[in-house]
Amino acid sequence: MKRIDWLRYYSWVAVVLLSLCIVWPGTVLAVEKLRVMALFADKAMVEINGKNRLLKKGKASPEGVLLISADAKEVVLEIDGKRETYELGRHVSASFSKSEFKEARIYLNNRGSFTTIGSINGRTVDMLVDTGASSVAMSEVEAQRLGLPYRLKGEVIGVSTASGFAKGYRLTLDRVKVGDIMLRNIDATVIEGSSPQQVLLGMTFLGQLQMENKSSVMVLRTKY
Repeated sequence: MKRIDWLRYYSWVAVVLLSLCIVWPGTVLAVEKLRVMALFADKAMVEINGKNRLLKKGKASPEGVLLISADAKEVVLEIDGKRETYELGRHVSASFSKSEFKEARIYLNNRGSFTTIGSINGRTVDMLVDTGASSVAMSEVEAQRLGLPYRLKGEVIGVSTASGFAKGYRLTLDRVKVGDIMLRNIDATVIEGSSPQQVLLGMTFLGQLQMENKSSVMVLRTKY
């Protein structure tokens, strides 16, 4: 092989090897382990995958960890689009890959309504999807069965029903679950009397989800 050909060959090999070794600007490395080492005003020393990184507000580390805010007590970090608060010394060992979407399918019954079995605070309830209801709603009979302290902790309100106005109570449910989807701190309304017969799955729950009506199936998905 001629000398000039050998030079071209070695040059080509060098370029290939160099391209394999370089981490190009903008490449985001996976975050597997994270620990908050020190906190300052708008700064934080964070150990990421065994390496110490001094993060500044509004700037991301090579691993893609973005500092949103920080003070002497805690720091808010954004990892893969998800924000979370971390206290000094907190140690997280996990995969920070994007969370899988949770999904629930609710089927149309023979009366033309979407009904399902769900749970409130861990107790099973019959539910009716009602996009016209501003909140999750239930009768006081159902609230008593669930052991909700609506008279003690609820806020007295007036509620418009099909029969007119009724007395109601506004309170917050610890958790509401439908299918694989569980949401916490859901505002709800308890209505005096025995109606509605089913828990109305209203917009304080549905509004936090993506909804897709596929004829006889209502598909609910988490947004994040």
